[in-house]
Amino acid sequence: MGELARISGPLIVGKGMKGSTINEVVKVGDGGLLGEIIALEGDEASIQVYEDTSGLKPGDRIERTGAPLQVELGPGLLSTVFDGIQRPLYVIREKSGDFIKRGVYVPPLDRKKKWKFTPSAHAKKGGKTAAGDVLGVVQEMDLEHKVLVPPKFGGKIDKLGGEGEYKVDEEIAVIAGKSVSLMQKWPVRAARPYKEKKRFEVPLVTGRRILDTFFPIAKGGTAAIPGGFGTGKTVTQQDLAKYADADVIVYIGCGERGNEMTEVLTQFPELVDPKTQKPLMNRTVLIANTSNMPVAAREASIYTGITIAEYYRDMGYDVALMADSTSRWAEAMREISGRMEEMPGEEGYPAYLGRKLAEFYERSGRVECLGSPSRVGSISVVGAVSPPGGDISEPVSQGTLRITKAFWALDSNLARRRHYPAINWLKSYSLYLDDVSDYYAKNVSPEFMPLRAKAMEILQKEAELQAIVQLVGPDALPDRERLVLDAAKMIREDFLQQHSFEEIDCYTSLKKQFLLLKIIMHYYDKANAALSLDAPLDKIVSISEKREIAGLKRAPEQGFDKRISELERSIDAALAPKNFQKKQAAE
Repeated sequence: MGELARISGPLIVGKGMKGSTINEVVKVGDGGLLGEIIALEGDEASIQVYEDTSGLKPGDRIERTGAPLQVELGPGLLSTVFDGIQRPLYVIREKSGDFIKRGVYVPPLDRKKKWKFTPSAHAKKGGKTAAGDVLGVVQEMDLEHKVLVPPKFGGKIDKLGGEGEYKVDEEIAVIAGKSVSLMQKWPVRAARPYKEKKRFEVPLVTGRRILDTFFPIAKGGTAAIPGGFGTGKTVTQQDLAKYADADVIVYIGCGERGNEMTEVLTQFPELVDPKTQKPLMNRTVLIANTSNMPVAAREASIYTGITIAEYYRDMGYDVALMADSTSRWAEAMREISGRMEEMPGEEGYPAYLGRKLAEFYERSGRVECLGSPSRVGSISVVGAVSPPGGDISEPVSQGTLRITKAFWALDSNLARRRHYPAINWLKSYSLYLDDVSDYYAKNVSPEFMPLRAKAMEILQKEAELQAIVQLVGPDALPDRERLVLDAAKMIREDFLQQHSFEEIDCYTSLKKQFLLLKIIMHYYDKANAALSLDAPLDKIVSISEKREIAGLKRAPEQGFDKRISELERSIDAALAPKNFQKKQAAE
C-alpha cells in the first residue's frame, strides 16, 4: 500500500511503492480509480490514471493489484462496445447512467450468461495437451468460438467437463493441476505467442476498387491512411470494417470526435453483413475512446484492441483491425511523456515513438497458430494517421510509413472535388502486389495484373500531360495524347470513383473489378486502333457505348460478365475499321 504524493493531470506520483513492478495496475483513492505504473525510481512510482483525477489529493491511498493491465478473453466479446480499458459501455450505462461515474467497474464479460460448450473429439481426460490446443467450441453469434488451452499451459488433462452450459468463469477442465475456464486473461502490452509467421499470399478483399486493384493489402498485412481533416480517413476505415473479407472486425476509435464514434455506434448495429446477410455487429468488436475521455485510457486502447484481435487470430480466423487514429494515440503518449518530464523528441513526441509504433504494427501478420488441430490465422492492421495540416512529413506519419507496406495517400484536392475514395493514385503504393499476384491470376484472371499495370501507365501519362494542358489547353495536343486523357478520365470517374452509400456501388467483387477495368481498356485499345486508320477523334470519343461503360459500376453482379461480352462486341462494331474506311473513301 502506498500513498499519493503529487498530481499532474492524468499522471500521479505515489510514494511507498517499493516492490512494485512496471506496468502493474493499481487502485487510487477511495473511488478505486484504475491506474498503471509506467516508471519507478526508489520507492516512488509514476502512475498514469485511466480516469479523471479531479478530487484526488496528496495522502490518498494507492493499492497494488500485483497484475499488469489485462483483458478478459472469451465468449461474449463480439457485438460488444468497450472503452479503452475494456469496460463494457452499454452495461455501465445501465449501472451509472449516460455518464460514466469514476471508479465504476463492470466485468468485461457477462458472468451470468451461460454458453453451450462442446468438447473437442481429441481432448480426453488423461490425455496430453499443449498450449493452444482446442479443448472445445462454443457458438458465439455466427462464429464457432474455439476454447483454447491458454499459452504457457499444457500437460495431462486431469479433468474435462462434458457437453453442457457453462458461465465464462466456471471450470471446464483441469490441466496439470491448473483450472481452465471458458475465459482467459492476457496482459495487453505482451504479444500473444504463435508457432511461426507465414508468407503473404491472399489479399484482404475490401470491395474498394482503388484498393483491391491498384493498392491491395494482403491478409496479415499493414496499411496506413494518412490525410488531413475532411479527406475521408474515418469513412474509408468504416467502409473497410463493413465490407472487408475478414471473419472478425476490431474497430478502435482512439481519440476521435464524439460525433464520429456516435455515427459508428448507431450505424454498425443496423448494417447487414454482405457475406451472411445478418447484422454486421455479430462479427465486430468496437472500442470507443473519444477525444474527451481520459488520455491515459486512449494510450491503452490500441493495445486492448490488438490483444482481442490476437485472441481470435489464435482460433485460426482472419481479423481486420482498424485503428482510428494512431495520431491521437501518439498525442496521448506525448502528453504523458511531457508530464513525466522526459526528454522530448521531434515535435515534442517521446523519443521512443518509433519503437512504440513498430511494436503495435508488428503484432499483425499471418501465422501458424499454437496447438492442434493445425490452423492459420491473420491480423491485418489499417491505421489512420491525422497529420496537422495534412503534412505527412511529421513524425507519426513518417514513423508509420517506415513500418507499413501499403500507403493509401488521401488527397484534399480530390476530397474537395467530391471524388471518393479521395486516395491519390500517384502518391499511394503497395508492396504486396508481388505477394498477391498469383492469387489474382488463379482466382480472377491471368490478365488482372497486366491490365492494372496498363491502367496505371495511362494515369501516370495523364499526370505528365496535365502541365501542357494547363498551358495551352487539351485541343493543342495530338489526337493520341487526347485519347490518353479521355481514357484516364474514364478510369478515374468510371472505375476509381465509388459511392459509399449506394446499394450496388458500395461493394465490388474482384471479378466485377476486373471486368469493369477490362472493358475500359478494351475501348482504349480499339480507339487506338481506329486512330491508326486516321479516324477522327471526335467520332471515336462520342460513341454511345461510353455512356454504357459509365453506368456499369451501378450494374448488379448477376449477369455482369454477359453484359460485358455484349458491350465488347458493340464497341468492336462501333470502332470497326470498315466504318472509317467507307468515310475516307467517300471523302
